[in-house]
Amino acid sequence: GAAVVGCCAQMVGFAVSSFRENKWGGLVSQGLGTSMLQMGNICRWPVIWVPPTLAAAIVGPLSTMVFKLECTGVAAGMGTCGMVGPIGVIASTEHSPMMWVGLVVCCIVAPAVLSLLFSEIMRKLGWIKYGDMKLDA
Repeated sequence: GAAVVGCCAQMVGFAVSSFRENKWGGLVSQGLGTSMLQMGNICRWPVIWVPPTLAAAIVGPLSTMVFKLECTGVAAGMGTCGMVGPIGVIASTEHSPMMWVGLVVCCIVAPAVLSLLFSEIMRKLGWIKYGDMKLDA
């Protein structure tokens, strides 16, 4: 469970944090595709990796300790790419209202909110600047 939400946090986190630079195309390509589109930017400005990583550190324990989410090994590393990670959770975790809430909260909502919060704080501090997360066209 923690592995899948950690991967989801990277994808959703980068998608949301970089929205001002990449708009809807970036949101979809990173959120449903891969956060590794940011790899070049991460190499240039490693600090941009902090917001989604902090979000992952928070939602990981939440997913396993509170929501008891589980996932198959292969799907866990896929995150929100094609929604394979959440589908793996659905396939591996006993279906209950708590599982569905945990899936939405830990895979999408909390990583989006936390990453945006952390990235906005870092932007205000000048640690992340406009354009640092711009994807190449």
